[in-house]
Amino acid sequence: MSYSIGIDLGGTNIKIVVISTEGNVLEYLTCDTADSEGSWAQTIKQNVEQIQNQQGQSPCHIGLAAPGLAASDGRSIAYMQGRLAGLQGFVWQDFLESPAPVVVLNDAHAALLGEVWQGVAKGYRNAILLTLGTGVGGAALIDGRLIKGQIGRAGHLGHVTVYSDGSPDIVNTPGSLEQMIGNYNVAERSGGRFSSTRLLVEAHLRGENEATKIWLRSIHHLAAAVASFINAFDPQIVIVGGGIAQAGSALFDPLHKELDRFEWRPLGHTVQVVPAALGEKAGAIGAAYHAQRDAFTRDIPPC
Repeated sequence: MSYSIGIDLGGTNIKIVVISTEGNVLEYLTCDTADSEGSWAQTIKQNVEQIQNQQGQSPCHIGLAAPGLAASDGRSIAYMQGRLAGLQGFVWQDFLESPAPVVVLNDAHAALLGEVWQGVAKGYRNAILLTLGTGVGGAALIDGRLIKGQIGRAGHLGHVTVYSDGSPDIVNTPGSLEQMIGNYNVAERSGGRFSSTRLLVEAHLRGENEATKIWLRSIHHLAAAVASFINAFDPQIVIVGGGIAQAGSALFDPLHKELDRFEWRPLGHTVQVVPAALGEKAGAIGAAYHAQRDAFTRDIPPC
C-alpha cells in the first residue's frame, strides 16, 4: 500500500504521521526534539527508517515542516536563527537518502494545509490560520493557494502591529499581536502576577478582576487583528489554534463579542472564527499533504 510521511519538527517535540493518499492517518508518533543535544536529525532518520521497515516499502512522499523560512526550492529551511542549530540550509533529502523528494515548508503553513485537507477548513479555498502559543504564528490560503511571498515570509501574522506605540518585537515590529497575546511575555504584561497564559485564564475564570482585565485586553488586540486580516484577505474561515486556544470558551466567547464590534460585515456576511480541529497533528498532516501536492504539480508519477 502506498503511503506518505509527514514530519513536524518543533523546538520541543517531533511529530510524525504515516498517512494514506486519501488522508487517513495510519500511524502517529511523537518524540523529544532534544535540541540541546543536536540529535533531532538523527532521531527523524531513525524513525523514518523504522516506518519504512514496518511498511515494507519506501514512502511515495515525505514532507517536513519546521520553524523558519523555507527555501524557494523546497529542499531546506533557508532562514532560522536562535534555535534548532544546524537546521538552516540542512538538505533533508540528502540526509535521509530518500528516493522521493523531501519537501520542506514552514510549520504554520503546514498546519493550515493540514486543516484545509483533513480539518475544520476542509473544502475551503480561502482560510486564515493563527497559532497562539509561546508566540503567534500564522498562514493564509487565498483562492486555493498557500501564500508564501517572495522569500517565504508571508503569513507571519503575529508580527503585525496592533499598537503602534508599543516596543519592537523580535522582528522589530512595534506593538505586534505576538506581544499582546503570546505566552512568552505574560509575566511582563501582567506586572509579574502570572507566569503563563494558563494561570492567567484560571484566575480570570475565578473572577479575579485584574486577571480579567489583562486577559480581555489581550483578546481585544486579537479581535482587532482578526478583523484586519478579514479585511485584507476576505477569508471564508479564520482558524485559531495553538496552546492558548485550549482556553476554549474563555477565549472564543469574548473574541466573538469583540468581533461583533470590529468586523466589517457587508450584506450581513460574517466570517467563521473557529478553533483548530487537528491539534498537534496538523503540521505533520499538512507537511504530508504539501509533499503530495508538490509531486502532482511537478508531474512526478505516483509510486
